[in-house]
Amino acid sequence: MARFGSFEFDEATRRLRRGGENIHLPPKAFDLLALLVEAAPRVVPKRELHARLWPGGVVADATLVALVKQLRQALGDHDRRAPLIRTVHRVGYALEARPAPRDPAVNPSRECWLLRREQRLPLVEGENVVGRDATAQVRLDDPVVSRRHARIIVTDAGIEIEDLGSKNGTFVGEVRLESGPAKVPDGGRIAFGTLVVTFHQLAVDLPTVTHFGGD
Repeated sequence: MARFGSFEFDEATRRLRRGGENIHLPPKAFDLLALLVEAAPRVVPKRELHARLWPGGVVADATLVALVKQLRQALGDHDRRAPLIRTVHRVGYALEARPAPRDPAVNPSRECWLLRREQRLPLVEGENVVGRDATAQVRLDDPVVSRRHARIIVTDAGIEIEDLGSKNGTFVGEVRLESGPAKVPDGGRIAFGTLVVTFHQLAVDLPTVTHFGGD
């Protein structure tokens, strides 16, 4: 199983889920998504897509374009400034979100969240898209926040955050992100435009300390 954005993709059982709900995809659209997930973030050339989706057949390029459109509609991928599926004109397509392998049997070693005033916004292992879009993993319903504003990658080592071409910018401390991702320390300040949150993390499953008495 792999996860990208707020989606869970299981090629073995041919299921795509968002928020625990199944999303129906026609067989060819599912196969296209499987190819893009497998290759991400590589751009998959049109010739390769044609060969793998319609082996031995001759299909017009318009058929592939229509299939991509169908997949985008199912994913709610409507933000041209920060698309899930990126079109590289005259070349092919790429899945912009970074798929994160997910093993339900393995628990992450730390718990991470964003704090907005008194509201706790949990982060999951792997990619978390932040924005106003309904598909965002961390949804911030505020007009200063873009639909797909930024992405946060959670690993055992902590988090990295990257702006997704937002209108009002993403800041770590007082520094605006303009050239790639940046690390955020525990307790670090993040601003999405003028909306400010703080990042927090807590190690989990730590062994119990034996107390031998005394101070």
